[in-house]
Amino acid sequence: MQPTLKHFILRHQALALYRFAIRAARHIPDPSSRKETVLWIRGEFERNRGVQDVGRIEDLISSGRREIKQILPYR
Repeated sequence: MQPTLKHFILRHQALALYRFAIRAARHIPDPSSRKETVLWIRGEFERNRGVQDVGRIEDLISSGRREIKQILPYR
């Protein structure tokens, strides 16, 4: 499947979300919790790396934003 302009835009949004989540995790005071959270974030992004459906990607980005707000409410 040939990537569309929408795929490139969503890729940018996903990368921005990833960077935001990793930066927000820096503020977790407990080092082991911080490391575990970063590994979880990285794992979720890796697990969904091959998704090509635009609607599914949009859903994943939305749910990712919600999850980050729940897990890291102070950011």
